[in-house]
Amino acid sequence: MPIGTAFHSRTSALCRSMNWREWSGYFAVSAYESNHEREYSAIRNAAALIDISPLFKYRVTGRDATRLLDRILTRDVAKMKVGQVAYTHWCDGEGKVIDDGTVSRLAEGVYRWTAAEPSLRWFRMNGLDLDARIEDVSDTTAALALQGPTSRGILQACAQGDVAGLKYFRVMPSRIAGVAVEISRTGYTGDLGYEIWVDADKGERVWDALMEAGRPYDVTPTGMLALDVARIEAGLILLDVDYVGAKKALIPSQTYTPYEIGLGRLVHLDKAPFIGQAALRRAAKGGAPRQLVGLDVEWNDLERLYDESGLAPQLPATASRVSVPVYRDGVQVGKATSSTWSPVLKKMIALATVASDAAAPGTKLGMELTVDHRRQRVAVAVAKLPFFDPPRKRG
Repeated sequence: MPIGTAFHSRTSALCRSMNWREWSGYFAVSAYESNHEREYSAIRNAAALIDISPLFKYRVTGRDATRLLDRILTRDVAKMKVGQVAYTHWCDGEGKVIDDGTVSRLAEGVYRWTAAEPSLRWFRMNGLDLDARIEDVSDTTAALALQGPTSRGILQACAQGDVAGLKYFRVMPSRIAGVAVEISRTGYTGDLGYEIWVDADKGERVWDALMEAGRPYDVTPTGMLALDVARIEAGLILLDVDYVGAKKALIPSQTYTPYEIGLGRLVHLDKAPFIGQAALRRAAKGGAPRQLVGLDVEWNDLERLYDESGLAPQLPATASRVSVPVYRDGVQVGKATSSTWSPVLKKMIALATVASDAAAPGTKLGMELTVDHRRQRVAVAVAKLPFFDPPRKRG
């Protein structure tokens, strides 16, 4: 049975919908209200407070901490500066992605590493000969995501230090309500936002302080349904939805190189040796057979399909994580893995993996769409990711 996070006493009191889900053994709110519209609006127009404590979190320390991370990750960890955060991923020996997450360099020889799946065994077995300690701090470190245009103002009102000067993908120590925290300029919404890392036993004090400071800024506790819409708009992939980790794949077609899921820019082939490097050099030279793309659903064609069934167009109530085939000229060329109605863009969008020769922006394709229990094909156009990328995210 799932257990509550460090913030469960607060989130459970506010979750009027009783709409919960299980996330890595913890209770996570799907939506606090009967629907997630107001929570999504907070992400894009004010500030959303999201409990992300169920992420797996590891603390890596020691003389060889940098060497260990550099051996496993595709990015050049040796070039990271103290206070820098890197989005990255790690592969098996065949160059297939196992998982993705962030690494924060908190001090010389001290890192925090996040993952979607438990990874302690993989990390330790690849560092047996190194002077590095890997500690699973998933249960003892709580985390909140404060996301949206007014998030900076909230932190300036309650956090110590130069929050306004914190740059994109940087982390700083601070205090909130007298509690030591680390604040990173990161998030999973594609908007201006921060993540706050705190000892779990002090988490409630930080939650209360953020909620109090956030009242003038319309801070809103927000669940996973709203987050799912935002991350699709931002073109951000989700493990076990948009790709299958190499450790879980049952057949070769379920494994992905970084070049096939939009992570090729994070592969530094010329750095020190790392797991999967030789295979990734071959993959880079040969070219990716498939690519991650965005899809814009053509509204007129969607409306036509519903009209032919005697129905008005019906917008999905939540984002979909069910994969559906994508076609070109009647032949399947890929699959759409995440789709949603985008309130800010006023259109239906999807993330998809398609054959590289069908991945050019503007390419006309067809995506399976069920209308009145009948499988149809709606016209879509390949779009460049991300769909939504406001200047405030980095500014």
